[in-house]
Parts: sequence; structure tokens; C-alpha cells
Amino acid sequence: MPLEVITNDASSLTDADLDEMASIEGAFDIGAISKAKEDWVLTTAARIDGKLHGFMFSTLERIGGTPCVLIGMLSVRRHSKRETVMRGLMGEAYHRALMAFPDEDVVVGSRFVSADGLEAFDKLDEVTPSPGTRAVGEERAWGRRLAKRFGVDATYDAKTFTASNGQSGFLDVESPKPDKLDGDVVEMFSVLNPKSGDVLIAYGWTMAEDLVKLGKR
Repeated sequence: MPLEVITNDASSLTDADLDEMASIEGAFDIGAISKAKEDWVLTTAARIDGKLHGFMFSTLERIGGTPCVLIGMLSVRRHSKRETVMRGLMGEAYHRALMAFPDEDVVVGSRFVSADGLEAFDKLDEVTPSPGTRAVGEERAWGRRLAKRFGVDATYDAKTFTASNGQSGFLDVESPKPDKLDGDVVEMFSVLNPKSGDVLIAYGWTMAEDLVKLGKR
């Protein structure tokens, strides 16, 4: 059976749904998932043969007039199909963005704890921060805007795009090929202190013409 990806209002989730999400044994317990239900508008479930293999909490909104896809939490079961599941969840996010913001460039942002998760943004342009580049001006401003939206602005460092106590939600993905990860990207995450709940905030752009392709069904 092919991958099935369905999005609903987060408010419609039942206790059984939350338990099922927690059962994939990712980084988030039932408490964090329940909080995500309250914090985010949309929830997306990815199933194979009826079994939940991944989920996402997100919202579509404008920040300063700019269309944004904000991914508050995403988790994928550690399984041989995990890359397919991640692509399915991201494809659904792009589809929703296309429906909400046709003919517009869109910012996609989230929190990360490892280079594995950042692979989800490989279809985006101008991913910030990136190794070997120094973010300035408007790039740093976007980091601050997203930190505020994710509720971690009190501990946010605009130079490193990192914040403490931010692990209430992030992209929880484990690469099936960790040895193939970009070493410079891996090094970029070395500044994080997991014990402090550190996260890195990253974002990228999808141009309107690219979104048509990324969000196509």
C-alpha cells in the first residue's frame, strides 16, 4: 500500500490519536504532543498500510505580510521507509502552502537539533543559516522573527540562530544514511548543547514557480 498523507485541524485530535503519535517512539512524549495540539493549527499524519509512520504539526500564516509555513513539530518512525515518510510530510506542507498562497514566494521555517532534520529543507532556496556563509541584515531579522513565533526569543542568539529550552518541538528525523550527511552541516550543529534543550532555527524560501511543482498532487 502506498504512503497515505492526510491533514486535519489539530483541534480535532482525540486522546487515541495523541497516544498513537506517541507510540512511534520518536523524540516526543504524550505531554509534548498534547501541547503541540494546542499550539499549532494543522496536524498531518503519514501512514503505510494503515500504520502511523510520521506526523507533523504546522500552521500557515503571514509574518509581516510574508507567507510562511511554520513547522512546529515533525516526527518520523525509525523505519526503512523513513525517508519516504519525511518527503511525504514535506510534500503535504508544500501543497498546503500552494493552496493558501498561490503565486507568492513562501518562507518555510522550523527548529532543528541535528543535520539529519535539515535534510527536509533540501528543496528550498537560500536556507539560512548555512555553512560558510554569514547571515546579515534581513537574514538575521528573519531568524529573530521565527524565534519569537516559536516562543524561544528570550534565549535566542541571532549570531548562531540558536536558542535554549526550545525542544518542545523540532524536526525529529533520523537519516537512513548518516555517513552521507554534509560534514560542514554536521559541524554547524556542534554548537548545540542537548542538555540545555538547544535548538537551531533555520528557514528557507520556495519561489512561487517552484512551489507549483513542490506542492503538485
